[in-house]
Amino acid sequence: MTDGNSIDATPRDLWWFRKNVPCLDACPVKTDAGRYVQLIAEGRLAEAYRVARSPNPIASICGRACGAPCEDACRRGKIDAPVTIRALKRFLTEQFGPEALSSKGVREMIAGPSGGGSTTPGHIDFPGARPDAGGSKRKVAVVGAGPAGLACANDLALMGYSVTVFEAMEHAGGMLRYGIPAYRLPRDVIDCQVREIEELGVEFRYSTPLRAGFGVRELKEQGYEAIFLAVGASRGRAVPIEGSDADGVIKAIDYLLNINRGYRVPLGGKVVVIGGGLVAIDAARTAVRALVPGLVMSEEEEKSVEAGSMRVALDAAREAARHGALEVTVASLESGAEMPAMKSAQGREELDIAREEGVTFMPGWGPKRVIIRDGHAVGIELVKCVKVFDEAGRFRPQFDENDKRVVDADAVILAIGQAPDLSFVTPEDGVTITPAGTLKIDPITLETGIAGVFAGGDAAFPPSLLITCAQHGKVAARGIDAYLRGKPLGQPRMQVTIEELPTDTYKMVDKYEQKHRDIPLVPLSRRTGITEVESTFTADDAREQAERCLYCHIHPIYDGAKCILCNRCVDICPEHCLHFTLAGEIADQEQVAGVMADAQMRSAFLYDEAKCIRCGLCATRCPTSAITMERFQFEETAG
Repeated sequence: MTDGNSIDATPRDLWWFRKNVPCLDACPVKTDAGRYVQLIAEGRLAEAYRVARSPNPIASICGRACGAPCEDACRRGKIDAPVTIRALKRFLTEQFGPEALSSKGVREMIAGPSGGGSTTPGHIDFPGARPDAGGSKRKVAVVGAGPAGLACANDLALMGYSVTVFEAMEHAGGMLRYGIPAYRLPRDVIDCQVREIEELGVEFRYSTPLRAGFGVRELKEQGYEAIFLAVGASRGRAVPIEGSDADGVIKAIDYLLNINRGYRVPLGGKVVVIGGGLVAIDAARTAVRALVPGLVMSEEEEKSVEAGSMRVALDAAREAARHGALEVTVASLESGAEMPAMKSAQGREELDIAREEGVTFMPGWGPKRVIIRDGHAVGIELVKCVKVFDEAGRFRPQFDENDKRVVDADAVILAIGQAPDLSFVTPEDGVTITPAGTLKIDPITLETGIAGVFAGGDAAFPPSLLITCAQHGKVAARGIDAYLRGKPLGQPRMQVTIEELPTDTYKMVDKYEQKHRDIPLVPLSRRTGITEVESTFTADDAREQAERCLYCHIHPIYDGAKCILCNRCVDICPEHCLHFTLAGEIADQEQVAGVMADAQMRSAFLYDEAKCIRCGLCATRCPTSAITMERFQFEETAG
């Protein structure tokens, strides 16, 4: 109610169909997560895998290490707890993905049954279905084999281009391999995903970084007509405090890079992880988990970390713990409630598990100086942070200089963010670097100021979730395709298909509203070495979890011509999401379709889809079939 007499109502437009499946809309690559979860519940696993893999070239990786924004948006989470969408994706990929014994190639998977999921530009069907795309095998260079580079190479190969990926390290994956610990993301999963992309014809050249004498200009001279720069953010940021250059002080990203390349990094028995902002919290949380011997965080919690830098913090801490640290403390400027991890369901779960594994958190404290003895860090002085942001929302922490404390530390891990290494960029390249130290791009096509040169991932954006970086790669692939074909990106179009479901047989699974969120975790006592923290659902458990889905693709549809205003639907609705009212009581913030300004005494039927649990009781109870249950799916194209 907007006041004592009027009701807010919003008419549906075409784009409502996307927005009303919140898990799909929240996913950067627009995976129809709800649909593949529903297919698992129905036992149609091969179709479910196709829906999960179609828009996502790194689906197997995401099944283990995605931040899962879909879960934060899940409508079930507004009732009790979200569906464990990411763990269900892992369940599918372990049976049908490239890591499975019976895996199929991408092209064979494309030819399989679709599963009926909604699709948007970038789904496999679209690049694979255009016979004219890149027919001459024009050459494209992708620089960086992280999530953005892998996604871009995958889509360009499906379009028909000849793609070469240049990677600075010895293996593919970027920070997937060198930033995320193996107990969260096994290296063989990364290798299998890369081999799947190689089978599309993509060539990988390892230990080949861009550098002076081999940069953008030289790639063009070698005949590459388009270039995608996805070099990631491999440099840690420094903290401008006294003693930050002492022995025993290490940047989180450097620590993880060394650990994940097999080098030993001695930390001693007491480790403090310091963060500043989102990047600092990421690094701090990662460090905390890593610093206790035998300590392993749950995959669930790791996925819960919101952004790249926060993930770095958690992994750094955790790795340190695994390699001999006895006490791990994470100090963050933000209060407990303000911590970025607290903004997501998985983040909150992750913090709880981190505490269970022995990590201590000190929210609301910032670094003042590193305490040094004989040139080595022995502790850190912290000062109380009373406010992180100013009135305008800008990062401007304020401290109480009268409230300080010292924490003993044999090592201090600084996790305050990352930056890309753009030392290969020369004035002759013509590529612009922003004041933030990233590549300047067109936000729609991701093209830099130089024709044919595109950029994405952490090289062009602030540190992001790995699935967001994959989205950058997919967007760049479409931009490159449009550039090479000389055709601008068109306006998106949407086509919606609606199917009426038989009311007499429609029903949800018994007791679906009583089923609980579950994550398969390895017991704490068995979390050692690089053993994965999270295990895989059994078929029965996966189905049980999938049956919690509220089927956001289905809605009760009302036909006013058949309605006799008996109010039975309103009476039986368990969630009170149906309502009859006089048209005159609707607040005319927007003109509601079918309600005329002079129809003050006409009745209107209002439906709150956010509360609806798709039980179908309203349709079953209606004596005139004025309410039917209808399923929709849409196909969105780039025009």
